[in-house]
Amino acid sequence: MIALAVIGAGFGDEGKGLVTDYLCTQYDNALVIRFSGGQQAGHHVVVDENRQHVFSNFGSGTFQGAPTYWSNNCTIDPVGIVNELDLLLKIGIKPLLYIDERCPVTTPYDIAHNRKSEEVNRHGSCGLGVGATIEREENFYSLVFGDLFCPAILEIKLDLIRNYYGSNGSNAVIDDFLFCCDQIIHSEHIRVSNGIPGKGFETYVFEGSQGLLLDQRIGFFPHVTRSNTGTQNILKMGYAPKVFLVTRAYQTRHGNGVMTNEKIPHNIKENPYEKNNAIGYQGPFRRSLLDLDLIKYGISRDSYIRENRHKTLIITCLDLIENEYRFTIGNKIVYSYDQNDFVAKIIDFLGIDDVLLSKSPFSSAMTKFSLAPKEPGDQWEP
Repeated sequence: MIALAVIGAGFGDEGKGLVTDYLCTQYDNALVIRFSGGQQAGHHVVVDENRQHVFSNFGSGTFQGAPTYWSNNCTIDPVGIVNELDLLLKIGIKPLLYIDERCPVTTPYDIAHNRKSEEVNRHGSCGLGVGATIEREENFYSLVFGDLFCPAILEIKLDLIRNYYGSNGSNAVIDDFLFCCDQIIHSEHIRVSNGIPGKGFETYVFEGSQGLLLDQRIGFFPHVTRSNTGTQNILKMGYAPKVFLVTRAYQTRHGNGVMTNEKIPHNIKENPYEKNNAIGYQGPFRRSLLDLDLIKYGISRDSYIRENRHKTLIITCLDLIENEYRFTIGNKIVYSYDQNDFVAKIIDFLGIDDVLLSKSPFSSAMTKFSLAPKEPGDQWEP
């Protein structure tokens, strides 16, 4: 069994969907495994001008025919699953989603509480109830996927959850949620599971959510996600994957929280395929020059990634850098002669030799970077 892990190196939106789609074209009989986060992920995959989709409740290998396994480290949103399934079926895609019976279920009460809290706290939440669901589970007011198959239990637990939130969740509308729960348990495209399906798969592609700098133990509290976005959950599941560490050629972040280099004028073009610009609950989409200190910090805090010699760095959105290639180290701007010099300096600083580049929204256009031999006088000081 080949195990691969797609891990964001920044604050999310690095291109994990593109990389997952790419890996599912390179390896046989792949199963995509979501191992962190939940329905708040928005992984945009563009196969061609006519086929593109933002995957939130299904894995980003779906266009390539790869089924998805939703592990119990992730929350699920029945309404989101049904809505996305309908969209995929309308464009001729017939996905297959395995959901672990222990997956925490997000209810309309969780979402209502999340959104009311975000109006006050402004932590940068997507407003989809993921953090609220996890916190509720930790407080023993549990509702998991397996409960949906027993309507009497579901009714009891929903009433308890409504009371748990009090006025913050009392105005939530529950009818659509109940309808979608019924649709899910009778759908031929969704199957309950009590672990990772093993038969028929040669490759497990672990698709991450958010990035290392939003990890609840690595990022900058309180603007983090209530999830382990690095390799921790994968290792607990018993796998030691090859890591594909993903970053854009620049830095991005949604909403409030630490983000460096924003006072430096940047030369980043607008992405015509960007699907993450809406302000909503999450806040505005922010961009700035890449900060290699932050990337290196995130790597250093995940011991498996730090010590793993067999990892690949993937730099996406290189086509959106205009005229001048720059990044920062130690709050100082480092200039590059051209794109190749830009990439060479990044991998020299991070100490990663295996590199893939993306210069378009299409995963089919991914290329391997070959580092030219250094000539005398080529040394540079980070």
